[in-house]
Amino acid sequence: MIARHRNSLAAIAAGIFLLMQAGLAAETATKTHDIQDTWNLDELYPTVAAWEAARPGLEQQMDQVGACKGKLGESAAVLERCLDDYTSLLKEFYRFYVYASMGSDQDVSNQDAMGRRQIVSQLGTRFSQATSFASPELLEVGEDKLRQYMSENPGLGEYQMFLEDTLRQAPHTLSEESENVIAAAGNISRAPGSIYNTFANAEIEWPTITLSDGTEARLDQSGYTKYRATGNRDDRQKVFDAFWGTWSKYERTLGATLDASVSVHSFRANVRKYDGALQLAVSGDNIPEQVYRTLVSETNANLATLHRYFRLRARMLGIEKLRYFDIYPPLVALDKEFPLEVGKQLTLAAVAPLGEEYTSVMEKGFNERWMDVYPRKGKRSGAYMNGAAYDVHPYLLLNYNDDYESVSTLAHEWGHAMHTYLSAQNQSFTNYNYATFTAEIASTFNEALLLDHMLRVARDDDELLYYLGSALENIRGTFFRQTMFAEFELAIHEAQGRGEPLTGQKLTEIYKDLLRRYHGHDQGVMEIDDLYAIEWAYIPHFYNSFYVYQYATSIAASSLLAEKVLAGEEGALDRYMTLLKAGGSDYPYELLKRAGVDMATPDPYRATFDRMNMIMDKIEAILDTREAASSTAAR
Repeated sequence: MIARHRNSLAAIAAGIFLLMQAGLAAETATKTHDIQDTWNLDELYPTVAAWEAARPGLEQQMDQVGACKGKLGESAAVLERCLDDYTSLLKEFYRFYVYASMGSDQDVSNQDAMGRRQIVSQLGTRFSQATSFASPELLEVGEDKLRQYMSENPGLGEYQMFLEDTLRQAPHTLSEESENVIAAAGNISRAPGSIYNTFANAEIEWPTITLSDGTEARLDQSGYTKYRATGNRDDRQKVFDAFWGTWSKYERTLGATLDASVSVHSFRANVRKYDGALQLAVSGDNIPEQVYRTLVSETNANLATLHRYFRLRARMLGIEKLRYFDIYPPLVALDKEFPLEVGKQLTLAAVAPLGEEYTSVMEKGFNERWMDVYPRKGKRSGAYMNGAAYDVHPYLLLNYNDDYESVSTLAHEWGHAMHTYLSAQNQSFTNYNYATFTAEIASTFNEALLLDHMLRVARDDDELLYYLGSALENIRGTFFRQTMFAEFELAIHEAQGRGEPLTGQKLTEIYKDLLRRYHGHDQGVMEIDDLYAIEWAYIPHFYNSFYVYQYATSIAASSLLAEKVLAGEEGALDRYMTLLKAGGSDYPYELLKRAGVDMATPDPYRATFDRMNMIMDKIEAILDTREAASSTAAR
């Protein structure tokens, strides 16, 4: 019923697909670890039986909310009661979802747990149907009466954001009957993504290749991630040729699947009277379309910065001419382990500039089982933070491997967790759930603080080069790569809008042009083989319309915010903490502007390029000094 939370519910449904897609069992060897390093899900429900017993109550609450149909205009008191019933239901639904989702992620092969996850998805569709009447009915009540209700009933103040947002979206809200049809079609509209998920994870026959050291490498998705960074260049080419060669066999099928997904996005935009799928995607959180287009235009204007990084990568790897399979090996090896306790202390030291309130909550979470830390057989791979259980606390999934990347991931996910915690502590349930547009700011901000700290404590130049190289790769992957994805999404939606068929071959052509432009193929910076342009088929995010651009905007915003905080700019820390505590109490674009960053202007993007160039300046200074010393010694 509440638009922002209704969108959040849709995000949960999409998130379930994305998590299932990414939920590959970790292949790292299982170690024995203390129960202290796992989640305590008993804080949600003490047993599976208790979770199952909660379902009838949720269904009853749905009926209760559905009984509000036709009554929202009766009085301010009735409207307040119906909104209260809705928020109570949604809060419990979130808890119900968190238990099922994370229970499944503990062991993705557990069919009972997967069944609980499917129950949540089905209830989500029923939830959307039960509440689809609300926005059309409120618009029938009319703006004048709604404003009268808000003025005479202080209890509706908590829902002002929702009511104002409902009025804002009036031109795109359909009749009650049409809204119900769209809600009922939720599972159908997610079909292209579901088909992709099944096909990519269960149907493709993955190749096995023999590496130069005799290793038999099975190149499924996790195997590709593992072996693409191998130090032997011939092996890297073998990995790329075999992996992308496998995807290319299914170019036609996966082209049809993505075309169907784009059609769904376009259909939604058309029926809701938007000027395209991009406008629909950004409208939910009231983000100006100019933000998206400024991101793309500023990135294209500064591709020379990315090309400088690739030339530096070639220099450090000792390669005369880079090819696409040279993009993943680390620039510098670091023979150093970071056990969990060390990672925790480094993270706490890094975020110390944010104050004792911030660090004390992190320590509390470290000690009270907010994290599932280590990889084990059957556990979902990757990392995430789930903060949907408002009355409990954030939960974090990690696959900690005692390396620096694990420390960086720890800091990243705790950025999310602290954003959620501070929002929940300072906002009501109605307004605590922040948008994706601001979500990645807190996480990448923490990564910036971690880098600043590691540069100060590094023992020698080798360690400095490792941390600086890691930061460069993070900017490449999180900013430039995600912007390239965003430009690809825009291109394929616009192509379909012009009536062009989106065949697999067409998608590959579009992606190849972008891949070569971003990587400087025509300038001789990096050679991109035709085969590797099938990479679009590997990216699951394209089934979640215009989502990935927010990774790039977030790292741009956090770069500027962190720069101001670390420089001690007056008021910068207070503005940043206010942003975290604001949650979803206003539109994310407006909240970020009040924090001092306007994402529709070039400034935050240029700050990212400046930061990247600063890091490269530091690396090149170290390399130049070493080469000069070596030359002197040789004489």
